[in-house]
Amino acid sequence: MNAPTRETVTTAFSWPAPDTSHVPYRVYTDPTLYALEQERIFRGPTWNFVALAAELPEPGDFKTTFVGDTPVVVTRGADGALHCWVNRCAHRGALVCRELRGNVGANGTHTCVYHQWAYDAAGMLVGVPFRKGLGGKGGYPADFDRARHGLTQLRVEDYHGVVFASFDPALPPVEQHIGDTAAHYVQRIFNRPLRVLGTTRQYMNANWKVYAENLRDPYHASLLHLFHCTFGLYRSTQEGGVELDPTLRHSVLTAKNKAPEPGRDTYSDDKLRTYDQTYALADPSLLAGRPEFSDGKSAVIQTIFPSLVIQQIANTLAVRQVLPKGVGNFELVWTYFGYADDDAQLSAMRLKQFNLIGPAGLVSMEDGEATELVQRTAEAAEAGASEFVEMEGRGIEPTGSLISEGNIRAFWQVYRQMLGL
Repeated sequence: MNAPTRETVTTAFSWPAPDTSHVPYRVYTDPTLYALEQERIFRGPTWNFVALAAELPEPGDFKTTFVGDTPVVVTRGADGALHCWVNRCAHRGALVCRELRGNVGANGTHTCVYHQWAYDAAGMLVGVPFRKGLGGKGGYPADFDRARHGLTQLRVEDYHGVVFASFDPALPPVEQHIGDTAAHYVQRIFNRPLRVLGTTRQYMNANWKVYAENLRDPYHASLLHLFHCTFGLYRSTQEGGVELDPTLRHSVLTAKNKAPEPGRDTYSDDKLRTYDQTYALADPSLLAGRPEFSDGKSAVIQTIFPSLVIQQIANTLAVRQVLPKGVGNFELVWTYFGYADDDAQLSAMRLKQFNLIGPAGLVSMEDGEATELVQRTAEAAEAGASEFVEMEGRGIEPTGSLISEGNIRAFWQVYRQMLGL
């Protein structure tokens, strides 16, 4: 019997409803769908976050990362230009660059340890040992051309200090691709030179799309995160909402914690376990902050499809990169930053508030557990079982409510379109 092809799997795949208000658990467990995602989403018509320009300030700087599960390297050349190439030697396929980051010098090379093929910052092959053989023996044929054996190069664009890469040569520029709404919020955060403050990495035993749902779910934050709700960083009663670009790929969740909260008594009346006024901070300075943005928004979670999150929670600023690691695992890389002109007091605030966000953050640690709980049951789900995603109806139109699953339905609509499901 022939093994099923990607085409036969997607043809046979049955979504349980004409809309995306029900999501089959199979999307989290099917290895064929996972492979198709890598091909049609990550290596398809998308701009993928690979770095902050501030991570590569000098010629010769490099950073290893991934586009989907494809290993890539981002470099800055001697002329200051940014490059991105697949981290796979053109000779025998070994990783060329094995360090997370570093500097090889302005005119330095990246050399594969296996047979020492060497590449410049743009991924062009510049050195091949024993190319002409030794003592008249061996060597490559006379028609060997180094120019034909460079590394696979991706398109690169530095958009206001956020570096994107794409395999698609025909994709429109980043600003056009993400649309006016997403571009506004990128420019809101990346409004002046940055100072990178640190990086953390978190490995989760769940499919990357479980976390993609989590990011687009505004009302879980006040039900799952005790710290968020109790100390007022984010509640569903706060002023805020969801904004989507016309393609539905990119979204923004916003809230204001200094605005009036009509309906806040509901938290007490419904006896929500995440609203517990008996808790107090031994060190209240953890939440001492400073207004930074003229719009007064205290929480902004922006998603750029498929794998970037841009975060402002109080004075914490960070990008999160979602990296699939097989059908049942993903890695979350947090890069924290401030601005180059931050004074000492604001820098200290940011560093202290980073205890709120990250793998062990007082706010965000529950997300890792929640994604793994979903994955565990998805892997044991019976055929045809599905999620129920009908909070605020079955449509996808944003209404300004923080109690909605419309943004999740929008994500799945884009997913279905890109995979042809």
